[in-house]
Amino acid sequence: MRAARLMSLVLLLQGRGGMTAAELARELEVSERTVHRDMLALAEAGVPVYADRGRGGGYRLLDGYRTRLTGLDRAEAEALFLSGVPAALREMGLQDVAATARLKAAAALSPALRDAPVTAAQRFHLDAPGWWAGDDPPPPALAPLARAVWRDRRVSAVYKDTLRVLEPYGLVLKAGVWYLAARHRGRFLIFRVHRFGEISVLEEQFDRDPGFDLAAFWAGQAAEFARSLLREVVTLRLTERGRRMLRHVADPAALADALASLEEDGTVRLAVESVPVAFSQVLRFGPEAEVLDPPELRAMVAEAAARMARLYDG
Repeated sequence: MRAARLMSLVLLLQGRGGMTAAELARELEVSERTVHRDMLALAEAGVPVYADRGRGGGYRLLDGYRTRLTGLDRAEAEALFLSGVPAALREMGLQDVAATARLKAAAALSPALRDAPVTAAQRFHLDAPGWWAGDDPPPPALAPLARAVWRDRRVSAVYKDTLRVLEPYGLVLKAGVWYLAARHRGRFLIFRVHRFGEISVLEEQFDRDPGFDLAAFWAGQAAEFARSLLREVVTLRLTERGRRMLRHVADPAALADALASLEEDGTVRLAVESVPVAFSQVLRFGPEAEVLDPPELRAMVAEAAARMARLYDG
């Protein structure tokens, strides 16, 4: 632990030119006393670090000194590509590895580019969790699954009260919810991480399918899931304005088929999750849509229109 912290101190000073003990303590989440002790240890080890006294002082490295500790190991290189999703790194237990990787990458940059990570972070931020996720802890199964994913290890896991042996290929964070893409008995499937019970990471490794693309697989599964929810079809007649509104009202998974079915008189067939869901969608059209089918939905909209007319009468 201390060796990693000492390396981080050197990389911080190399990347930023000079920092006070207070700044270093905040960065490394230790006390200033610990920083002073670590600096003495570095000096005794031959690292040319010195302290500037007075206003604007702090610790610095001798001009021209460059550490050779900037090479990334495999874990750091992999974690570096996840640095834009800090919540995901934290939940998978990779935040320390990623922090070291960022320091090494920054130290390897030329002086003119060393502020690039800061300027980028000030301008772009990815907020992965959903709005109402709260501060719930990550699923207990996430950390062991993440270890298995990185190491290509099979896992023995209880999922919905059934024991399965899985080959975990990848993890996906969707709107604050974690999913596992895994191969089970030759088929690639999606599992919700929070539904896992007891998990054991096995010693045996599996051979990854070189043709497996996690992003493409997830996109296909997500699209298939969205389409599977659209179990009903309603028929509407849209005005010219209603046709322009269709892109904003229709479910994204139903839009392409709806546009393909659109006729010259404005008649359109729209796939929906259910009649009650269709009712709320049709109300968004206001007077720009007439329900032709099914009769149940037409009656619901007619009743709502009559109630609204009475509400505003006079």
